[in-house]
Order: sequence, then structure tokens, then C-alpha cells
Amino acid sequence: MPVWDGATRLFHWLLVVAVAASYGSAWSGVAALHRASGYVILALLLFRLIWGIVGSDTARFAWFLTWPAAALRELAQFRARTPDTQVGHTAACGWMTMILLALLTAQVITGLAGAAVHALVSYVMLGAVALHLVAILAYAVVKRHNLVRPMITGRKRLPAAMQAPRMASPMLALAVALVAAAAAVLIAALR
Repeated sequence: MPVWDGATRLFHWLLVVAVAASYGSAWSGVAALHRASGYVILALLLFRLIWGIVGSDTARFAWFLTWPAAALRELAQFRARTPDTQVGHTAACGWMTMILLALLTAQVITGLAGAAVHALVSYVMLGAVALHLVAILAYAVVKRHNLVRPMITGRKRLPAAMQAPRMASPMLALAVALVAAAAAVLIAALR
């Protein structure tokens, strides 16, 4: 069953590359690459924020954001090995996604502002990325849920009775990407 559209998957993996380039260039002192990767991250964040409103079901914030109590209940029962019947993010994964997006937004804003807190935010972001990776590993080891394969293929083996999520048009994704890229270029030009 399709669970992740191509635009969401492409966003995810481009973000991985852009964040790695941002950290690598900061540590190696390549300012031009650091600035460029920051603008790419800005464009990707703008895309994701818009896509979280108009995109496919599983990409929409309204689809996966629940009350924090639901995420806490889910984490309290984490050790129980249950079949993977989740379409899109679980409650806890949804909140982790929002935390990562918020931290990336703070990182971009503090970077654009040249704020001293930019370095501090980058360390908090590294911790959140590490937690994200540990969670993926924990889902694989404890629950036997492979979260990586669906983010690569877009598909997941689920019970036939489950309804597939609505997938948004790739043309809509392209339009959103062009708007996000144009906004990032405009912001870069104004700096």
C-alpha cells in the first residue's frame, strides 16, 4: 500500500543531505557551503510547511498530530510487540517530526540573523537527530517495525482491509517546491 508520496520522501532525503552538508561545512569552516546549505534547508522547510497543509494525507500535520497524551500513552506501551498497522506517523513520531521541524526552523532563523545562539541550537538539533535515529533503531529491534523501507519505497505491507491514504498530485508538489525555492532565493537576495 502506498503510505508516503514521492515529494515527502524526496524532502526527507534531501533534508538529510542538506543538514549533513550544513554541519560538515560548519565544522570544516567552508562558509559558502554552509550558507548555501542553510538556504537549501530554508527552501525545504518552506516546502514541508506548505506540504503539511496541502499535501498527501500522511504528510498533513492534521493527519498525524494528536494530543501529547496520546504520544505518551504510545511510548508507555512501546515494549509491546504489536503488528505494524500504522499508516504514516505514529503519535510519538508525529511529535518528533514537529520537534525536528521546529529546531530546524530555529536553526535557520538564528543562522540568518547571525545570532550567537545559532551554535547552541545546532547542538540541540544534533541531539534531536540522534534521538530520531535511536528511535528508528528501537522500532526495528523492539517492535520489529521497519520504518526506513517505506521512507525509501513509499510503500508498506498493511492489512488489505485498511484504506490507503490519499496521495496528492506530483504537479501540486512541484508547484509547492517552486514557490518554496523562489521564497528562499528571494530571502537570500535580500540578505
